[in-house]
Amino acid sequence: QVQLAESGGGWVQAGGSLRLSCAASGRTFTGYSMGWFRQAPGKEREFVAAQSWSGLTTYYADSVKGRFTISRDNAKNTVYLQMNSLKPEDTAVYYCAVGKSPYVTGRRPYEYEYWGQGTQVTVSS
Repeated sequence: QVQLAESGGGWVQAGGSLRLSCAASGRTFTGYSMGWFRQAPGKEREFVAAQSWSGLTTYYADSVKGRFTISRDNAKNTVYLQMNSLKPEDTAVYYCAVGKSPYVTGRRPYEYEYWGQGTQVTVSS
């Protein structure tokens, strides 16, 4: 059974930083991209960042570019999201996900098959 365990969420003041982690288990993830999405109350789930298995392909949402950094440790099946210069509008539940097709790095929720339970990030002004 595939499981994605997220950690690192919490409360921070605007301008602060948080680092999210997501450890995947239950099968081999060789070749599969991993990504981060977020969902604020009353809004649809939106793309944040994604990275290919090799790390050569990385995408960011325009709203987080220059502030967030995605990285992964394939030996640990873990993906990270370093979030700097946080803003109140970054407040949301953050979800990690594993891609549905190998060697495809998607930016849409339907391109991901497995999802974590989500971790709350709250940024106060």
